[in-house]
Amino acid sequence: MTILDRGIDALSAFVFMSVPVGGVEVQLIVLWLALAMVFTTVWLGFPQFRGFREAWNVVRGRYHDPSAPGQVSQFAALATALSGTVGLGNIAGVAVALSMGGPGAIFWMLVIGIFAMSLKASEVTLGLMYREVLPDGRVRGGPFLTLSKGLAQAGFPRLGRFLGLFYAIFLLGGSLALFQVNQSHAQVASVIGLENPLVYGILFGLAVALILLGSIRWIARATSILVPAMAFIYISGCLVILGTNAGAIPGAVMLIVTEAFNMESAFGGILGSFVAGMRRAVYSSEAGVGTAVIAHAQARTREPASEGLVALLEPFIDTVIVCTLTGVTLVVAGTWDPATNGGLEGIAITSAAFAAVAPWFPVVLAIAVFLFAYSTVVANGFYGAEGFQFIFGHGRVQELVWKIGFCFLLPLGAIIDMGRIVDFIDSVFFLMAIPNVLAIYLLARPLRAEMKGYLSRKGKG
Repeated sequence: MTILDRGIDALSAFVFMSVPVGGVEVQLIVLWLALAMVFTTVWLGFPQFRGFREAWNVVRGRYHDPSAPGQVSQFAALATALSGTVGLGNIAGVAVALSMGGPGAIFWMLVIGIFAMSLKASEVTLGLMYREVLPDGRVRGGPFLTLSKGLAQAGFPRLGRFLGLFYAIFLLGGSLALFQVNQSHAQVASVIGLENPLVYGILFGLAVALILLGSIRWIARATSILVPAMAFIYISGCLVILGTNAGAIPGAVMLIVTEAFNMESAFGGILGSFVAGMRRAVYSSEAGVGTAVIAHAQARTREPASEGLVALLEPFIDTVIVCTLTGVTLVVAGTWDPATNGGLEGIAITSAAFAAVAPWFPVVLAIAVFLFAYSTVVANGFYGAEGFQFIFGHGRVQELVWKIGFCFLLPLGAIIDMGRIVDFIDSVFFLMAIPNVLAIYLLARPLRAEMKGYLSRKGKG
């Protein structure tokens, strides 16, 4: 075992400390996020339902104010954030959840996605409340600023600065997006025969640099095109699979629901599928992790809560719609079962489902996978650049140092074993969630006042 393997194992063991419940080891960090989702849902008065229609009105530009602070439209901010969340977590991640927790994990991913909407709205609203607008019009924002500025205003300046640095440091690791490079190579290699992972990684890094080295306006413009395109291609592919196996859909849905409440070993079946669903749902939607706050902070608006409502659409699109569609597709195709799929894992499970339609159909998946991975990596590169500048100071030099180094490291994703990458990324993501969720608890009163005030004003017209 190498030093890298030992380091990842130690990090994973620390982050995923667990307690036995009903014969299943439930990680404390999973409970941390689950409680935060329930708390924000109740504390804000179920914003995922009360504010859902308003969210669509905002993102459609109904209240657009061109003179408001910010660098991109609220739709463009959502597209950039979605490019970071709608990714291979929706394709390979769902396959991993099925392998870990069975079909019942899909049901719990959907439930968690609904509750995650309020958590996402909370962190983004706070991000807009404590963002900084520079004299030249540029905007800085993210959980690191929420922690440092918000907690300073609450009377905890040292704690805020410490937690802000803690978050920014682990953001650098979490933004590397090695999983996307790894799984996109696996699919592209199987379709076009590009077997050399290092060559693929280098080409991928160069392609990312073409967009990432530009400004946030250029990134937002690119993702506004990529996100609808990749979603259309992938969803169309899933619908073709479901259409050719329409008779199996009712049975697949029934299996997902019944397995979600499997009472085997006391509550072991339920908890096992819930834990698997939670880990993959968090990685997919990033609710509670706070990364999307960095993109939403760029939105042109004077109302923090309005962007918070826009942000709740992320888990809805990402987890409730796309992940559920993927899960049903894989169960219908039957390629998820480790007992019958010949040891397939990750993206290979989804590729086998596409191949069941026609031998050439995995090409469609390869195109979607590349677009998913590419857009996610671009967004993550921007997130990492903001965290890097929070630590080392803001400036064009610091920004370029991070972005060039980021692109240089991407080829590692095609070389390192997928299991190692999943363990590392899960660990870093959940470490980021600790200070981010803590900020929501400590700033809960101003958060509720902001959301309640906005919805009240909109309710009065």
